[in-house]
Amino acid sequence: MVVVIPTDTSVQSLKGLHLYHGAISNCSMRVRMTLFEKGLEWTSHHLDLKKKENISDAYFGINPNGLVPTLVHNGVVHIESNDIIDYLDKTYKEPPLRPADGEDEMMAWLKLATSIHVSAIKPYVYATKMQQKVQKTAAEEAKYDALQTNEELKKFHAKHAGGNALGAADMARSKVILEDCFSKLEKALEGREWMMGDHITLADISWIPVHFVLVGCGYPFENYPNIQRWANAFKSRESYQEGIIKWCPDFSKE
Repeated sequence: MVVVIPTDTSVQSLKGLHLYHGAISNCSMRVRMTLFEKGLEWTSHHLDLKKKENISDAYFGINPNGLVPTLVHNGVVHIESNDIIDYLDKTYKEPPLRPADGEDEMMAWLKLATSIHVSAIKPYVYATKMQQKVQKTAAEEAKYDALQTNEELKKFHAKHAGGNALGAADMARSKVILEDCFSKLEKALEGREWMMGDHITLADISWIPVHFVLVGCGYPFENYPNIQRWANAFKSRESYQEGIIKWCPDFSKE
């Protein structure tokens, strides 16, 4: 569980569940889905990432990385989406979103999704779709550099700063990592309805937004029939409709 002490102390007076999130953020999608799966009441604080609304003193005062999502629960600030959904499932027991057996396997899937976010998912999404839409002005770049202390994130965003763009080498690295991950997921889903067995868990909720966003970026899933079957099973779930489709009705055209 990643809890931070905000420099914007005003959020410490918030009561209930408050989610700072972005519509097109796959990390935000998994938290929204978990909130709906749990049937929880929450207050939305939406940040338009294309307008760089997260690059502000106010938001960095809540989340020191300037990333979405951030969950504030009764004044306590939680960051990192997979830690947030794990926290929500442990705090609100029903309905359970973890397997009766296989806790370590489920947590390994969550950790894998986290570990490839900056190395594979962000480069693929930015290179195919987002980097031109979130291009920063010189003033915005200076503001971001002044606020951001996370060196991994600074290094990533420097690749498409000042008119630069992520290129073929970045895409090639992303594709290798993603192919390895989806091959593992395809194998895990053999003979299973969901990643951990016969009911949905945090593992599924962690990975379906990645699938959704990559489909919108043209990633080819044709050779993964189990993944396609699994992804189609989400379409009738309220959490998928409310947590993803409501906010991104047609990501491929974003």
